[in-house]
Amino acid sequence: MLEVDIEHRLGAFELDIHFRSGRGLTALFGRSGAGKTSVVNVIAGLVRPQRGRILVDGSMLIDTERGIRAPAHRRRVGYVFQEDRLFPHLTVRQNLLFGRWFSPGFTRAARLDDVVDLLGIGALLERRPGRLSGGEKQRIAIGRALLASPRLLLMDEPLASLDARRKEEIIPYIERLRDQAGVPIVYVSHAVAEVTRLASTIVLISEGRVRAVGPLQEVLGRAELYPMAGRFEAGAVLAARVTAHDTCWGLTELTGAFGKLTVPRLRAPVGTTLRVRIRARDVILAATPPTGISALNILAGRVETVVPIEEAALEVQLRLGEERLLARVTRRSGTRLGLVPGREIFAVVKTVAIDRRSLGHQGEAVDLDDQVEVYDG
Repeated sequence: MLEVDIEHRLGAFELDIHFRSGRGLTALFGRSGAGKTSVVNVIAGLVRPQRGRILVDGSMLIDTERGIRAPAHRRRVGYVFQEDRLFPHLTVRQNLLFGRWFSPGFTRAARLDDVVDLLGIGALLERRPGRLSGGEKQRIAIGRALLASPRLLLMDEPLASLDARRKEEIIPYIERLRDQAGVPIVYVSHAVAEVTRLASTIVLISEGRVRAVGPLQEVLGRAELYPMAGRFEAGAVLAARVTAHDTCWGLTELTGAFGKLTVPRLRAPVGTTLRVRIRARDVILAATPPTGISALNILAGRVETVVPIEEAALEVQLRLGEERLLARVTRRSGTRLGLVPGREIFAVVKTVAIDRRSLGHQGEAVDLDDQVEVYDG
């Protein structure tokens, strides 16, 4: 769907980016200042690269060697910025319909009613932006971009200006957009919790270069990449399915290639497929199966890689069946446990360490709330 091959110098900063991605949501992930926004600005046509080639759905947006440079307004690329950039004097309906001006008549596939339903904004149509919350404004900005019937949607840290509550409000709509709108998305973020919930593919960017490209679980499970992304957020993502609810103790059982996990009760029916992010700092390692402890999750695996990350610490990459898990331990513990590739080990994960920000799945948000009804399948 998307091929990006660009080289560009911005003062002393050099951008050298090469990747391909398909449908779904592609996250450009990395530290602030890595060059992520510069990449989407080149795709959008706001920056002309000194050398480059960008192909979207078989259509060439730019090829400097052949002299092809499609102007920004003809690229059919929607752009959602960090700020909503709505017209304050127009109603929500008028702001939404403004996007149609940028869509040629024969490409107008998006209908106003469909976009309104997708984003849950029917009750807001006659309001003006000054009467909207930050999350509502961003939903309107997304709707306006969709009504331009883009073949690609760019989202540059759209949650960065929102507080935690507003982020939780809007993420389910971005999940719905990813799964139902049929428009590939390039999403810029340096927040691993957002990427975990939303991304199909990750492009890890550091110092203007692509360091890794691949499916979410594969990239986030690699210990050696975290110094480039912010090592204090290190963690792996596991694919799981809800298999049982324990109504007596308020718990839910998840099953995957890694084994079984017990987590706080979820408002999700049996059979729901999930992504579960487990932070490296929440994993304890043991040489033998531990007994007499409060933690409910003990997963058997083996050491795959050990990466020194700072003077006193190690990032340990584990293989659990077909899945990967990361753990952070001191070098002293690594020596005491004999942590070398191939070593069989047991990973201990506290149930309460897996909260709502650790979960996401295809189609709708997953909520953790002890007070909601539990589905018993």
